[in-house]
Amino acid sequence: MEGMPVIKERNLHPQFYRRVKMLPGGEKIEACIQCGTCSGSCPSSHTMDYTPRKLIAMIRAGMEEEVLKSKAIWMCASCYSCKARCPRGIAITDLMYTLKNIAMASGCGHKLAGPVFYGTFNRMVEKEGRINEGKFIVTFTLKTDPFKIIGMAPLGMKMLAKRRLPLKATAIKNKEEFRKILARIREAGI
Repeated sequence: MEGMPVIKERNLHPQFYRRVKMLPGGEKIEACIQCGTCSGSCPSSHTMDYTPRKLIAMIRAGMEEEVLKSKAIWMCASCYSCKARCPRGIAITDLMYTLKNIAMASGCGHKLAGPVFYGTFNRMVEKEGRINEGKFIVTFTLKTDPFKIIGMAPLGMKMLAKRRLPLKATAIKNKEEFRKILARIREAGI
């Protein structure tokens, strides 16, 4: 396939394909006929190093490292166009989230801001049960480009004045129950 990385057979990991097939989004991956409808439907494919169609081929080939280090999984816009149009019903958007989780867990995050965004978002949800936009923006920006805060200050002040940016984070009720749910999800390997 054009655009595929050159890979030696010794670097292939068939167990990666088997693992992905067992996770959300991967259940129907072997049904993929490589028609390209997902890639043609994707509004972000032009920003990806590998289109969704190529990613599926790479997963099936066992190209674990290349898939997990690709920027494609971080560029997914979560619009579900690929899933809606896939003639085989493959949940490609769900697959992208699964691949992000695997990449984060294995430390293979790309050098883009995507892994930082994803990790910051997840940690905040785990801690509070919801996102506080102001706290999230500040935390994310400090981790990626701290000097950007200066340029964002005027907008932040306007939002504060119009009461569109809460200063105090509100947590959900029953945080412990929520954490138990998250723990069960982790135990299930999802």
